Amino acid sequence: MSSDGIRLLTPQGKRVSHPEYQCEPGPEELRSLYRDMAVARRFDAEGVTLQRQGELGLWPSLLGQEAAQVGSVRALREGDQVFPSYREHAVALGRGVDPLALLRLFRGVDHGAWDPDEHGFHLYTLVIGSQTLHATGYACGVTKDGADSAVVAYFGDGATSQGDVAEAFNFAAVYDAPVVFFCQNNQWAISEPNERQTRVPLYQRAQGYGFPGVRVDGNDVLAVLAVTRAALEHARSGRGPFLIEAFTYRMGAHTTSDDPSRYRDAAEVESWRAKDPLHRLERLLRREGLADDAFFAEVAVAGEVLAAQVREGVRTMGAPGHEELFAHVYAEPHSGVDRDRAAFAAYQASFAEEV
Repeated sequence: MSSDGIRLLTPQGKRVSHPEYQCEPGPEELRSLYRDMAVARRFDAEGVTLQRQGELGLWPSLLGQEAAQVGSVRALREGDQVFPSYREHAVALGRGVDPLALLRLFRGVDHGAWDPDEHGFHLYTLVIGSQTLHATGYACGVTKDGADSAVVAYFGDGATSQGDVAEAFNFAAVYDAPVVFFCQNNQWAISEPNERQTRVPLYQRAQGYGFPGVRVDGNDVLAVLAVTRAALEHARSGRGPFLIEAFTYRMGAHTTSDDPSRYRDAAEVESWRAKDPLHRLERLLRREGLADDAFFAEVAVAGEVLAAQVREGVRTMGAPGHEELFAHVYAEPHSGVDRDRAAFAAYQASFAEEV
């Protein structure tokens, strides 16, 4: 096993075997994995550009983490549930979330406008690590309901320093919760490197709580897919939680408010650029004659089309009406909310009368 973790595809695009984890996708699945990663990367780049142009308040880039996200989301079934942090844009796209819904959040128009039940993808969580507790609680509910679905909680390496994550690990283990903890170890918690966060590899922490953990090469989409499938099967079969450490790298800034050149060595970034997840899958596709220039051009066009659509959507995005403040306070109509709505409407109308 590579120091980067379980690997099925080398940075040079060559397949390698593993005694425990296998993944043999057909030509169309390989092409679709590449397409999803490439389109997600283009969408992410547009998010950065829109923020730089003043259209978004903030944007956390996923650049470099496409394989970790696309490979893991492909392992999910329809009834599974995802509890993300705030960087899982490719996972969101994979679960059918409208890209503009993600951008609305970072434009400050709403707090998350997609339906978690419809997509099996819950709202972004900006409080570091708290979603692991939400996921664990939901997974305990899944067990009580007798369902055979599983839950995945995404978080970064920095979140493992939060008490919420330790509590989630313990509760999940004690109650055999069907939850997969998916840590995208991108090496940097804002400006703090891994060695300032942990004395042991992150995946080994699972041992202390009594459940398995593995490290996978997070830039190898095939290995991520294989390991996540196995972890989900472990959880669904009643054997409790599983920790995956996807060993990857954050190629961009932590968010658009960050300047990584102040704390990161350029040589380190270049060494990881050679492990680029898209490039290694492209090399495999070309080596095995499964894709040609026309395919890659088609994928590039698809990315540009999506970028143009979200650019136009963001720039024409209106602010929500004041009545939306009262729309989702209670599941059923409520007289108190009706009074508040009417009072607020009268208050707003008073300004128009003065004009």
